[in-house]
Order: sequence, then structure tokens, then C-alpha cells
Amino acid sequence: MAVQGIIGKKIGMTQVYSDDGRAVPVTVIEAGPCVVVQRKTKLKGDGTKKDGYSAVQVGLVERRKVKSVTKAMQGHFKKADLPPCRVLREFRVEDADDVKVGDKLSVEMFEPGESVQITGVSKGKGFQGVVKRHHFRGGAATHGSMFHRAPGSIGASAFPSRVLKGMRAAGHMGQDQVTLRNVKIVRIDKDKNIVLVRGAVPGANDGYVVIRKK
Repeated sequence: MAVQGIIGKKIGMTQVYSDDGRAVPVTVIEAGPCVVVQRKTKLKGDGTKKDGYSAVQVGLVERRKVKSVTKAMQGHFKKADLPPCRVLREFRVEDADDVKVGDKLSVEMFEPGESVQITGVSKGKGFQGVVKRHHFRGGAATHGSMFHRAPGSIGASAFPSRVLKGMRAAGHMGQDQVTLRNVKIVRIDKDKNIVLVRGAVPGANDGYVVIRKK
């Protein structure tokens, strides 16, 4: 299969025991099943430019039915002759001609012990100060100090008389796309479409993630 990834949903964390008796922290991910919804190719059959790149659009098949679908997406899935999917992701491929619309993807593409990269959206923390957001030390807590969790100086007054770009300050924290590399697959349950990966994975429980081969 030319597609080198799959969409999954983070279930939560637990631990399993290795053959030598050590407890291994793992994240449980329900990966797939997924279906190919669209192919994107560099050129048309006559050699003219079409999409400009080769990729495959994949949809996650879930047990709960998709209730609200826009007319544009209804036409998109009707063209593929597939039921609507709530989550769609694209995967770049060398040649999209090797893939057909309607092809199914499952956890069988992975093997225990394999290293993968996982992309998810981190938990949103809202507006946070510099101590929590950037791990500033802060000032003294006693002896009449009036400098506790403030950021301190953020620039000079005479020159350049402005705050430089990139200055660490308070602001929105979290809700960022995060990619973890070299994440080891510990176990796979092909019957239940479950993948156990070592360590933590970005995002909250029930959040969607993308698992890609290295």
C-alpha cells in the first residue's frame, strides 16, 4: 500500500508489562479503519497539470453516524460513492495511481517494535502567564517584594524604544499541532484496531491523531 499513514483517536493511557517484567507506560489509540476518499495527481492523462502534487485523502470510519454534512461535502462523498466521514486527512504519496478510491486502511500496515511519528493537537490551556507558559522563575515571595510572577524587563527605553519581535510574554498556551518522532509501537490488536505506543501522545482523550510511518 502506497499510503504510509492512518487516522486514529486517542483513547487514554495505561501500562503494560514487558517480557522482563518492567512496567511500560503506553497510550491507547484506536487507529482506523480508514477509507480512501480522493486521489490527487500531478498530471492528467493528457499531460496537463491537475492538482500539482500526488496525495491521497483519507477519511476515518467511525461507529457514530455523521449527522450534519454541508452540501459541498455531500457532493464530495457522493462522487466517491462513500458515506460521509467526520475527519479527513491527506497523505503525500509517490504515485497516487497505485491507490483506488474506496481502498481500506487498517492497523495491519504497522508492526510491533516499529517506530512511527504521531501528530496531534495539544491540550488548550487558555491565557497563561510567563511562569507557566515559559517557565520563568519569578521574583521573591517575601520581604516586601512586589515582583512575584511578572515577566520583568521586556526592552530598553532609549534604544530601540520598542519591544522586539519574539519576546516571550503572557498569552495563549496550547492548542498547537505537535508531532512526535520515533515513537515505538508496543502492541497491536488487529481485531479491535488498537495500537499501543510507548509514552504520551499530544492532545486530550478522544482527540484525533495521525500516525505515519517514518
